[in-house]
Amino acid sequence: MTIETAAKTVRCSWTRWASTAALRLRHAKVDLSDAVLEFPVSISARARPFIPFHFEMREPPELADPRVRAQSLRGVDAAHLVLTDIDLTDCRFAVTIHPDQLRLEGRCLLAATPSGLHRRGLWPVRWAPRRILAEEHHWRAARAGTDAGIWTAASGGEQVLEPAALAPVYRQLRKAFEDGKDEPGAADFYYGEMEMRRHDTDTPRAEQALPAVYWALSGYGLRASRALGWLLAAMTVTVLAMMLWGLPQETQYEEHRYNDRPQHHPDHRHSRTRSTRAARTQSGCRLSGSRSLCGWLSTQWSFAPPVRS
Repeated sequence: MTIETAAKTVRCSWTRWASTAALRLRHAKVDLSDAVLEFPVSISARARPFIPFHFEMREPPELADPRVRAQSLRGVDAAHLVLTDIDLTDCRFAVTIHPDQLRLEGRCLLAATPSGLHRRGLWPVRWAPRRILAEEHHWRAARAGTDAGIWTAASGGEQVLEPAALAPVYRQLRKAFEDGKDEPGAADFYYGEMEMRRHDTDTPRAEQALPAVYWALSGYGLRASRALGWLLAAMTVTVLAMMLWGLPQETQYEEHRYNDRPQHHPDHRHSRTRSTRAARTQSGCRLSGSRSLCGWLSTQWSFAPPVRS
């Protein structure tokens, strides 16, 4: 069965599809809530107007939006569903059956995080660009202290799901992107899964700390700039510490170890001391209090070899 239509809304809630079907739509909002799919069903967006019987259809002027948007897939067995060029910005994926077997082809749009800098109190906040679910938009908009204009709030009567319910949805959709060889999309949904695990209040604090540290250090292994920043900060602190305090002096054990070495010449220790002093003088490094890095390096590399008799 093939259905071609240009409409404002296409409602398929509580329908039963007992054969293969192809829906080719224009301008429509599709609702598949609790639909029963016994055979493969494909929904695709048509870019050009339909031309049945070689006559172009005249579309109503109120159908100005060319997108085909899916509103809900709740209760649908996605193992038999194929979506092509569908706008999923406002689509609800929670309670979908087998979302890991959903096939997304073409250019399927998803919701995104807010772009640019925003203020949370006195501090500027910037969210990492990634694709997210509409349910995460609703949850973040409902959180206390969050500007409602940044995130999209749920419509009236819509249930706001907690992170514990959204983490499995992200995990299963990530597998669907991996099966479709869409690695960037899979990475975005892995990031979303880790974000939901980090914000899950039902998880013990010790387990919540691990994702929090992982997020702060490297963005769950997906933000190379954050890891590079921490590396540069650690190197800077190390260099400053060595410039301020230097390296520790030789311990008494090291002095005894050098003095107890077998002497091949009676003037060996004196020759080593003279050569060391000469090297320190030539390097121009002063040793006052703690030994500096330059003096330590010149001492280690400029002692005279033992004189064999």
